Amino acid sequence: MAGRVTTLTFRERKRAGEKIAVLTAYDYPTAKLVDESAVDAILVGDSLGMAIMGYKDTLQVTMDDMVHHTGMVSRAAERALVIADMPFLSYQVNAEEALRNAGRLVGQAGAHAVKLEGSAEKFGESIRTILRAGIPVMGHIGLTPQSVHQFGGYRVQGRDAESRARLKKEAAGLQEIGCFSIVLECVPADLAGEISESLSIPTIGIGAGPECDGQVLVLHDILGWGENRFSKTYADVRSEMAQAFEAYAREVKQCTFPEEAHSYPTSAQKAG
Repeated sequence: MAGRVTTLTFRERKRAGEKIAVLTAYDYPTAKLVDESAVDAILVGDSLGMAIMGYKDTLQVTMDDMVHHTGMVSRAAERALVIADMPFLSYQVNAEEALRNAGRLVGQAGAHAVKLEGSAEKFGESIRTILRAGIPVMGHIGLTPQSVHQFGGYRVQGRDAESRARLKKEAAGLQEIGCFSIVLECVPADLAGEISESLSIPTIGIGAGPECDGQVLVLHDILGWGENRFSKTYADVRSEMAQAFEAYAREVKQCTFPEEAHSYPTSAQKAG
């Protein structure tokens, strides 16, 4: 097995011009499969609120939720870098609370790094405090889902000159403060390319085109649940699961399952 992917690996991939593959996972068996693949890092995203918890957005996801799911993933991952999202209001209140929560994700749940949304201008004190404690931080700009109400919905960011300049400034600020990587979400491909070219740390795109240094997608989106333009279905697992459930229910009701092969032998059969 190849060695553990680290934040240093991310920088080395950037320098070598090698792309970085990141995928979300939220439980032990799924993370185990992801870890056995060529995926470099597993993001335990607060997207779990929408992907597996039934919420309409990420805002209801709690620290306890993130610690619970990050723990399952970190126990499965022997090779991939595990990055945990810091959920809504876990770092926005003050730096001390941000450090306490980041510490839970790393010390209690086993993550190797944390990700938080927003600029260094807004959350620099929290980012610096987390970094001083030795916890790597991944930044996230563009569409930041925890600010969905401020944006007025899930909209592409950086379409006009003013917002393009702002995003470039935010990216530079996150690099300067010490983030090891930055997620660019839902920004025009040309802007993402310009930002990626200007930075020495890698950019990880989601809906940001091919010129980012890597890509991240939500696991459920690539398995058949995705409805986003920027996602791709690599295997229609959703349909396969639905067919399996229907087949099981049908066989139970038709008394064709279980068969003898699925049952323990009787005492008489054992004696024979």
